[in-house]
Amino acid sequence: MSIDISAKAAATAAALSLAVLLPLPAFATNGYFQHGYGIKSQGMAGVGIALPQDALAAANNPAGQAFLGNRADLGLTWFVPKRGAEVVGSPMISGNYDGNGTSNFFMPEFGYVTQLSPNLAAGVAVYGNGGMNTDYAINPFAGFGSTGPLYMNLEQLFVSPALSWKLNPQHAFGVAANLGYQRFSLKGADAFAGSSSDPLNLTNRGTDSSTGFGVRLGWTGQVSPSLTLGATWASKVRMGRFDKYQGLFAGQGDFDVPANYGLGAAWRATDDLTLALDVQRIEYSDVKSVGNPLANLLAGNPLGSGNGGGFGWRDVTATKLGMSYVYSRDLTLRAGYSHNTQPIPADQTLFNIIAPGVIKQHLSLGGSWRLGSSEVSVAYTRAFKNTVFGAGSIPAVPFGGGEANLRLEEDILGVSWGWDM
Repeated sequence: MSIDISAKAAATAAALSLAVLLPLPAFATNGYFQHGYGIKSQGMAGVGIALPQDALAAANNPAGQAFLGNRADLGLTWFVPKRGAEVVGSPMISGNYDGNGTSNFFMPEFGYVTQLSPNLAAGVAVYGNGGMNTDYAINPFAGFGSTGPLYMNLEQLFVSPALSWKLNPQHAFGVAANLGYQRFSLKGADAFAGSSSDPLNLTNRGTDSSTGFGVRLGWTGQVSPSLTLGATWASKVRMGRFDKYQGLFAGQGDFDVPANYGLGAAWRATDDLTLALDVQRIEYSDVKSVGNPLANLLAGNPLGSGNGGGFGWRDVTATKLGMSYVYSRDLTLRAGYSHNTQPIPADQTLFNIIAPGVIKQHLSLGGSWRLGSSEVSVAYTRAFKNTVFGAGSIPAVPFGGGEANLRLEEDILGVSWGWDM
């Protein structure tokens, strides 16, 4: 069996390999995961489990790449978040805080799929899994003893080589390796040094990174002439520790990527109109540094310890509904709406001033223009403003009581170029 890779494809792959080494600041909306992978998927509010549309399919469901032929896609997403916090009723830190010291974030993505045989396809997807950033020029924790601005940055990049196999013309199975790389930095959180098992490795330690490995499995099947179903599951990605922040994250710096899974359906209502539905579950609570409540501090589990206090996030269920309409031979239009459950409980807002991932609703619009053997796609998503009002969020001991209210909204614009090989 031989694989014919053109000089154009090889050059593109080499260029993109360099691109992914550049900084990838990210801001995500389903908790800290992106709401969609691939610009076409983003234009439909993130659906993709049963509807592969481009070479980023392995990020949603690796089985989907079996139906794409030979293809490559290169995209860039621009994130503009507005985030902040208001603290009320606190004798120490009451005030309104703007976390928008850094306003613009850009994330590249790349996908490549080649057919090894009529029933076997190989590919790779390179994409930002998610992340989060806050940048407060006026530190909300200054009244607790923090000095300087409060700044946090988390970035997660996945490289996912994948194989998919057609059982028959209607059904395919796929597997992808999720090779994870992440970076983290935090400064201005020294107010929590007294609550850390290792205060010298809590904050102001610069950027640290870690790598890890997981797997994603998937199936897609056309169960009737108009209906396709899909299912996917991704294991927890076991990441190496952030040694510079082992006094912050539970387990001496552990920060794994949570497992997630989902079901999807795509219904071809007419020759031109396709409706799609995805339901995804992200298990944030299974990662101690993310899911443990801050109240663990009061139970004798300081930050960074084996069962240390954390951000108190709950698991998230995201429901995504999208439509694709072939307006003409060269123009396809897309739209979608998604809703996810709230990861941050009202009693966990204090520590989440650092990471206010409170978005719940998204509305997306997009389209693709065919240009011979290539196409240009765009997607715009409005992540509507949401506020979580604290309730019992600032413990009287040792923080003096009061409530922290978190807010976030976001505009997301993506553009990609895809071509048949």
